[in-house]
Amino acid sequence: SPYRTVLRDNAVPTIFDLTSHLNNPHSRHRKRIKELSEDEIRTLKQQKIDEAFEREQATQELNESNEQNTVSEEGGEEQEEEAVPLTLEERENKDYLKSLFEILILMGKQNIPLDGHNVDELPEGIFTSGNFQALLEYRINAGDEVLRKRFEMTAVNLEYCSKTQQKQMLEICESCVREETLREVRDSHFFSIVTDEVVDIAGEEHLPVLVRFVDDSHNLREEFIGFLPYEADPEILAVKFHATITEKWGLNMEYCRGQAYIVSSGFASKMKVVATRLLEKYPQAVYTLCSSCALNVWLAKSVPVVGVSIALGTIEEVCCFFHQSPQLLVELDNTISVLFQNNEGKGNELKEICRSQWTGRHDTFEVLVDLMQALVLCLDAVSSDSSVRWNNFIAGRAFVLSSALTDFDFIVTIVILKNVLSFTRAFGKNLQGQTSDVFFAASSLTAVLHSLNEVMENIEVYHEFWFEEATNLATKLDVQIKLPGKFRRAQQGNLGSEVTSENYYKDILSVPAVEHIIQELKDIFSEQHLKALKCLSLVPSVMGQLKFNTSEEHHADMYKNDLPNPDTLSAELHCWRIKWKHRGKDIELPATIYEALHLPDIKFFPNVYALLKVLCILPVMKVENEKYEIGRKRLKAYLKNTLTEQRSSNLALLNINFDIKHDLDLMVDTYIKLYADKVEFQEDFIPSNNSEVTENA
Repeated sequence: SPYRTVLRDNAVPTIFDLTSHLNNPHSRHRKRIKELSEDEIRTLKQQKIDEAFEREQATQELNESNEQNTVSEEGGEEQEEEAVPLTLEERENKDYLKSLFEILILMGKQNIPLDGHNVDELPEGIFTSGNFQALLEYRINAGDEVLRKRFEMTAVNLEYCSKTQQKQMLEICESCVREETLREVRDSHFFSIVTDEVVDIAGEEHLPVLVRFVDDSHNLREEFIGFLPYEADPEILAVKFHATITEKWGLNMEYCRGQAYIVSSGFASKMKVVATRLLEKYPQAVYTLCSSCALNVWLAKSVPVVGVSIALGTIEEVCCFFHQSPQLLVELDNTISVLFQNNEGKGNELKEICRSQWTGRHDTFEVLVDLMQALVLCLDAVSSDSSVRWNNFIAGRAFVLSSALTDFDFIVTIVILKNVLSFTRAFGKNLQGQTSDVFFAASSLTAVLHSLNEVMENIEVYHEFWFEEATNLATKLDVQIKLPGKFRRAQQGNLGSEVTSENYYKDILSVPAVEHIIQELKDIFSEQHLKALKCLSLVPSVMGQLKFNTSEEHHADMYKNDLPNPDTLSAELHCWRIKWKHRGKDIELPATIYEALHLPDIKFFPNVYALLKVLCILPVMKVENEKYEIGRKRLKAYLKNTLTEQRSSNLALLNINFDIKHDLDLMVDTYIKLYADKVEFQEDFIPSNNSEVTENA
């Protein structure tokens, strides 16, 4: 159109027809639109161009005057700082530090350890540089003039950059890279904290910490933000955990809406103390399960029975043993084929399961009981193979694992866990399903707890059946039914003690396991957690299954302070329901929070949008788009690919977050501010470990 008529950026859709008067012939105020000639159109266009140019000039002049005013208001000191240029020495020093930071970032991204050869491995009198110094020398030889001038008069057996300085610079690198993620977290306000299993970093136990938040593009992300040194005392751990997140990393825990801890066996009780202490300070930081861990696996790891921890460790070792070599998996496949030749369907299913990480499944213990005979026969065959097909290490490991699997204590443990956790299997599977599955799972918790309480009331009867199943499996594997050796040794000389195996395992395993699982379910699915899950009826597909007869207002009370307009929540929810109830026939209901957040008109429902964002970050909700869950995957890859003694918490963060932008100038300025007294170039370089080697050598 020659009139250049377009919708404004802030135009709002309306149900009213504002153009109806144009079609009304009887309208008194109707105006006839004049047909313009080509000359008039050209004149009109030129006028618009001139007006636009004048506006642009006026805006530019206004901005310039504002900038001048701002500079004048900032004070004389800052003006002097900007006016004074850097001296040649200061500029060279910055360029030098920038080169060092570039090398450290490269080492982090490529997962190159700082140290090279171990000094103990080298013959006496032989000098070799570490990886950092080697890269630094390579850069000098490649033509880096800044570094060449700095070190051209230095002896070849002296370190260019001390270990202390490397550590200081690495800490700054780590802090700057982490800050990029934390800035996004603060911008989104609400977040959840998730920890993974305790890991060994250069001989010390550390807790990996991840954060969940919804970014500016409405995507739920889970990012790794660092390691926290693990403390044996849970109370000290809770204090340090809180201090690190709030003081060191600068997150406001008032905005934390969820916390979850994936732990190894034996650590569950300690992390539960951490969760409790945080809940006392921040009641809205709901303690939940993590979507990346199956409920049954999490419950099994939390059972405070030593035999269960040992059994879980053995299961992981067996899985890792067969996955270390394709030939071992083929051997296991052949054994399964022989045992299940009359049921090929079941055999093929088990083969497929064996090729996955089956230790993290909801039905891990059912799978293990089905596989027990095949695993034992295969391990025995590998350990007793007289040919050179398997090396001594594999054969010896197979013998040890076979002995562990054929221990009656292990057999009873996995059979009892299989039966106890069968009551929570479907419930746990739904928690990792679609949004509607999670919503309806919350309603089924009462039935699950009722079933477990019924088991507890009749534990003698249930345990009798479980123990009989365990003895039948032991008989099939030719395993002697007996009490654990440590218990028999402890009872030596106690003639009055006549404890049967059945009663022993009932008191030591069945009763504690059932009691603990009931209590854990109550703790993990608190009233607040269940209320939050009930709010999932906001998702249109769930709303549709409920025939649009929902009442989120009651459950959303816990998030009232998180809403932009809480007073209009009721009316807005009504509009939200009407919108989807009377949608067009060709419009599908969004099935997930992810889909709902990406609706083009979601911002017209500010309270619904805020609620969906908070619900989305709960750790129990799965990350719909896998590319935004790479933090955990990269963490696993780093731990798998890096030797324990070569791991570094600083380099790990750089490696895992290799795609995060980094500001070298900021790193250099931070280093100069923190270590100004150590930045000046000193002639006395730090001698290396082989300082006795002379420069001539």
